[in-house]
Amino acid sequence: MKLILDHHPCEPRPGESLYDMARDLGLFRGKLSTDPIAAEIAGRVFTLNYVPVREKDVTPERSTIRKAMAASDGTVRLLRYTDPAGRDAYKRTAQFVLFLAISNLWPEARAQMSCTVGTGIFFKVTGATDFSVRELKEEVQRIVAADLPLTRRRIPTDEAIAYYQSKGMPDKARLLAYRPKNTFDIYESGDFADYFYGEMAPSTSHLRSWDILPYPEGFIFVLPDVHDPDRVSNYTEMPNFQAVYTEGKAWGTLMGCETVADLNELTATGRIRELIRVNEALHEKKFSEIADTVCEGGSRAVMLAGPSSSGKTTSANRLATQLRVHGKTPILMSLDDYYVDRDRIPPEPDGSLDLEHIRTIDTDLFGQHLRALLEGREVELPSFNFKEGKREWRGHRLRLSEQSVIIVEGLHGLNPRLLPEDLPPELVFRLYVSPLIALNLDDHNRIPANYLRLLRRIVRDYEGRGASVQKTLSMWDSVRRGEERWIFPFQENANVIFNSATLYELAVLKKHIFPLLTAIQPGEACYSQVRDIVKILNYVLEADVDDEVPPTGILREFIGGNTFYKA
Repeated sequence: MKLILDHHPCEPRPGESLYDMARDLGLFRGKLSTDPIAAEIAGRVFTLNYVPVREKDVTPERSTIRKAMAASDGTVRLLRYTDPAGRDAYKRTAQFVLFLAISNLWPEARAQMSCTVGTGIFFKVTGATDFSVRELKEEVQRIVAADLPLTRRRIPTDEAIAYYQSKGMPDKARLLAYRPKNTFDIYESGDFADYFYGEMAPSTSHLRSWDILPYPEGFIFVLPDVHDPDRVSNYTEMPNFQAVYTEGKAWGTLMGCETVADLNELTATGRIRELIRVNEALHEKKFSEIADTVCEGGSRAVMLAGPSSSGKTTSANRLATQLRVHGKTPILMSLDDYYVDRDRIPPEPDGSLDLEHIRTIDTDLFGQHLRALLEGREVELPSFNFKEGKREWRGHRLRLSEQSVIIVEGLHGLNPRLLPEDLPPELVFRLYVSPLIALNLDDHNRIPANYLRLLRRIVRDYEGRGASVQKTLSMWDSVRRGEERWIFPFQENANVIFNSATLYELAVLKKHIFPLLTAIQPGEACYSQVRDIVKILNYVLEADVDDEVPPTGILREFIGGNTFYKA
């Protein structure tokens, strides 16, 4: 059969891998910016070790085409670090190499992948009294230079459970007990085996442009620069973010819910109901403490920001409730009402409108109104008509009383361009809301915060807005790009970072989202994304406990039943 490999027509030989073909075409140049890491075929991500034409499928009598190749009409797109799926494969390769290096040097240690911190990933290492970042870095360099092949092998799930038990990895063994399939894929190098729920590079030499920095209780693995992958990104410490995440991990340990296996046991025994009650009580306590801080500092305006599906609207309302306890009169405002008219937004080079750019907000008008309100003057507030794409004036006038506190919610809430330069800083309190989930699949596989936000958004868009899974997923990359540009750079400026994640919500969300995901068929544009989502949810036990989730809980903003939305 003939195929098109990155626009290059070629005819694969039986048993020849995509890696061999790309190498013969001269597509490997020793640079991360240009070298393929994985491949996409018919919407699915494959390892470069994939063989389009297997020797066993070619005989004098017949020739069988593999399903993926038939579905793609022989078209293969190679993925590089600039592709999101390529970056994911690179990160998995880095995880494998790091855990292999730690196993080689400190076999008695427990290493855990913890969280992403800016352009780096934090790994926690315990049980190794002589742990050294210098030695780890040297061992990683040795493994990369050795160009060790990373071979994937399918084995019975029972065999995988026995292997991880024998290697002192009970977290993986416990998780696999919930696997619905009787086989399991592992990646191997020598006698070391691991798996990271997705494809990896074909060998260790593909790991380029990285650094390892010392960090309390472990280390930071610094990733390549997204825009210039041939150099290591500039790593900036984020102490506020890290402190909130560490607090979440400590609370998960206290509640006995550190991994998905822990959550499943709580679900199976019915103790998830207690987890929900305690988690919601913790949130209420945090909102109370934030209200205390706002009032004690004399703040008159709260600028509230956060990425998509972080629970900003519910957080604003719950904070307003707590401010009322202090005798304050909270006033909710939305930055959306300060959008400029759509026909005044300059288009991007491709003709599209970047609706998440700061220039879509009339920052001058907002700054003027905020100053006037804080000075005690009356202001007529605008309203934005999303259907018409224009600002309207409906006679909504506002003057603050002595007890008034404005809560301004919006994507750009922490951007300093919103505030007049000479505004007294004590008048404004900055609150950042984000679900920093502290739940791991196992020690070596974390659940990213953006994964949880995507689940929330799919459920909310479908149940509350009638949007399909396909539509939500088609917009997600654009949403993420906007967050990386306009939200994440300012999160450390917040006075308080509120962790809106709940440890129980994956089990509750599964009931709402799993039927939607499993209805997506192979060949649909979003099928590969859906498969990645399902890979994690397959291990989560569904909890039918919606009745336990309070009507003011963050999760209600997404599954419905949130009383803040009722008149």
